[in-house]
Amino acid sequence: MSQALVCAKLAPQCSSRMTTRSNARARAVVCQAARSAPASTDAVDIQKRIVAGAAAAMIAATPLAASANEFDLLSSGTPDTYIVDDASVLNRTTRDSISSKLKDLEVKTGYRVEVATVRKLEFESDAFAFGDKLVNKWFKGDDKKGIFLVVTSAKDGALTGGQKFMGAIGDDLIDSVIGENVSIFTEEEKYNEAVTSSVTRIAAKLTGGEVPEGPKREEKVRKRTYRTRAETASKKDATSTIVLTLLFISVVVPMLQYFGYTNADD
Repeated sequence: MSQALVCAKLAPQCSSRMTTRSNARARAVVCQAARSAPASTDAVDIQKRIVAGAAAAMIAATPLAASANEFDLLSSGTPDTYIVDDASVLNRTTRDSISSKLKDLEVKTGYRVEVATVRKLEFESDAFAFGDKLVNKWFKGDDKKGIFLVVTSAKDGALTGGQKFMGAIGDDLIDSVIGENVSIFTEEEKYNEAVTSSVTRIAAKLTGGEVPEGPKREEKVRKRTYRTRAETASKKDATSTIVLTLLFISVVVPMLQYFGYTNADD
């Protein structure tokens, strides 16, 4: 077997999504070993084992969660499903329920909503700006498609899309979904609830139904440990009345008793 054929067969195994300098150097060493090894069946098997071991080591050295950023979404093609859970925060029940609801929405109205989750944005600080990039990449030229994005580490999100999509949704609902559904539920790390409740409101708006209200923050009621000025004045007045009454009894009653005794002696 020729060296060129050996490297051609090993090329897919040498490829990797990691682009760091150290990983590139590791792949170069592996491919160099493949070129210099004897072109025999046993040698090819050994080379394959070396490549597989090196690839496994490189993958193990890089946590999968670390790659959950905007590049994973931008590098992927137009989704053929309704959910791209790159941050891996949605359970199967949520994915099935949301997919069914969004598919039904597209069939009835022609509006398509793609739900995307990402762990963090490394180079794009604004969620809406990144959402617009996804819209231009996935649905460029289609005004009736939009993206609902959730950034888990930032507890943030975006709802954006084509011109017709944005006109049908409206700024008020966009602000409410991001400011209430996303903000409140992601603060509690309830990502399934954040997505489910948001999609429910979005679908209701696009179908002309009654849009449910967003969640409200529970304000912690602080128990007052001090008296107000009015309460202090009221209590002071009551205390003064009691004191005056007691003084009256202690002074007037003995005088009446005295006059009673003296009149009786007369």
